[in-house]
Amino acid sequence: MEGVSVRKIKKICVFCGANSGKDVAFVNAAFHLGEVLGKRKIDLVYGGGKLGLMGCVSTAVAQHERQVLGIIPSAFTINNLVGETCGKEIKVATMQERLVMMMELSDAFIALPGGFGTLEELFQMISWAQLSIHNKPIDVLNINGFFNGLLSFVDHAVKQEFITPRARKILISATTADELVDKLQAFRFESDPALSKLKWSPSSSQKEKLDLTLHL
Repeated sequence: MEGVSVRKIKKICVFCGANSGKDVAFVNAAFHLGEVLGKRKIDLVYGGGKLGLMGCVSTAVAQHERQVLGIIPSAFTINNLVGETCGKEIKVATMQERLVMMMELSDAFIALPGGFGTLEELFQMISWAQLSIHNKPIDVLNINGFFNGLLSFVDHAVKQEFITPRARKILISATTADELVDKLQAFRFESDPALSKLKWSPSSSQKEKLDLTLHL
């Protein structure tokens, strides 16, 4: 990374499955990612609990004496549904409140293999970056080609002109944890000139008028 300006990343939010998946490589990669974050002195924000890959990442980060913050809807804590959070825990009322807090408290985002919830979180962060709600890097850890189909679909949507080439650059990918963190640190956000004019503060009475030819 010589000659490349490095983004300062202190906290990374990890989205991943509450299941471990079929391939043991997913579990091993989740533990290794937690180890890499710990060794690089990066704290973890995640969805709380100790199930599946979420538990693997959070345990590994905590073992390297870095801070772990689980943000969890109160509904999940009833009857100990997801297990005990490894580290500090913040309870919220809704899934949306959880995601907003994750965005505000994190410097970057990583998605590991997971299901619908993981994909929702990943694409919500991509959409918010496209709308210039945040300018933080987003990466998928493509373990054993897990995200190949998704990445191909996104590229197909670019070819069909539903996603712009500029917006496509928001989502980056890597096959190892070290490569992933390097890419996050080197990421440079390129905002859409029209969308960057939007004012998202609660006090805004009006939004700037959008060019309706934009591919949203």
